[in-house]
Amino acid sequence: MADRVTVIGWDGSPLTAAARSALGAATLVAGAGHHLALPEVPGRAERIRLGSVSLAARRIAAHRGTAVVLADGDPGFFGVVRTLRAPEFGLEVEVVPAVSSVAQAFARAGMPWDDAQVVVAHRRTLRRAVNVCRAHPKVAVLTSPGAGPAELGLLLEGVHRTFVICEELGTDREQVTVVTSDKAADHTWRDPNVVIVIGGPTAPSDDSAWLAGGAPSAAPRGWALPGAEYGGRLGEGETEPLRAAQLARTGPRVGDLVWDIGCGSGAFTAEAARFGAAVIAVDRDPDACARTLATARRFGAQPQIVHGTAPHILEDLPEPDVVRIGGGGVAVVSAVADRRPERIVTHAATRDAAELIGRDLTEHGYRVQCSLLQSVELDTRAWTEKERTVGFLLSGELPDRNP
Repeated sequence: MADRVTVIGWDGSPLTAAARSALGAATLVAGAGHHLALPEVPGRAERIRLGSVSLAARRIAAHRGTAVVLADGDPGFFGVVRTLRAPEFGLEVEVVPAVSSVAQAFARAGMPWDDAQVVVAHRRTLRRAVNVCRAHPKVAVLTSPGAGPAELGLLLEGVHRTFVICEELGTDREQVTVVTSDKAADHTWRDPNVVIVIGGPTAPSDDSAWLAGGAPSAAPRGWALPGAEYGGRLGEGETEPLRAAQLARTGPRVGDLVWDIGCGSGAFTAEAARFGAAVIAVDRDPDACARTLATARRFGAQPQIVHGTAPHILEDLPEPDVVRIGGGGVAVVSAVADRRPERIVTHAATRDAAELIGRDLTEHGYRVQCSLLQSVELDTRAWTEKERTVGFLLSGELPDRNP
């Protein structure tokens, strides 16, 4: 095992005295090509071109001597330190930090970033990173080959964003470019790069902000809010108890894409967005689309709103993680199930209709749950019944679906 392992962050600035001292004593140095070409790397040291960090960690663990790992930016922020400290390698590391590439990117753009979301995009997580860009007004994306600015722009089709693309930060080839998301695929971008994605409503400046990544919104506390919060015009499938159950069964979260089909007043759309999910709201009624847009603006959400009739309008939408179906019956449920979201939730007014929907979901391989929900609203002045609603809540879960 290596006697000592030092991880040195590199941001293009001259190396610190501590970094130079560690390199001077190194018998093994791992890093990218531009790191290994630094004049401070001793000629006698064994050199490892850093591709797979896990493979490099195994070689370092087997090395007798002093090892140094060079990494761009802050190696403790989405960097190599996490892998090197994994229990299977048994390495104890010292870290010489540097300015993270995210901090550098926002500095080049002249923007604050304590209110930004930060995501890593590679081939496996690209879709979820894009969903965060859909849902939030300021996102920094640490890209990788095959999951860069062009791919982000293509997957954001239909959603306008501005990209600040920072290439090769800290080097002589550093370049900062501002383009709209629909133009990002028209260029070839150099790696490594960081993309700042800007768009949608921005919260007003507040000197009392205290939470990195965006302070909680000023929306009313709680979820499945009363109809009065949405102008009082709720449809049959939007009652407070039913909405609460729908949110509980779908469990929208950051990185998810939610379809809200038959969005009505936009109540479910706004509340799914408040959980951090990206939402596409669909309705055939233009007035419903307008109400949903107004609701979203009031709650600071930024869904994509699509006017059209399901199931045909669904064909060109990006893949969902969870879906709420507010209307359309078995035909819409079947079309949604064909797209294989992890969870589907809908409702029915009668047991016969619930059985038809449940049978269709089962045939598509979903685990089905059905509950009869009955709620009674009371007038608390006289404690008399004011309104009664009854309906069947159906949900389907796909057991083998991965995020």
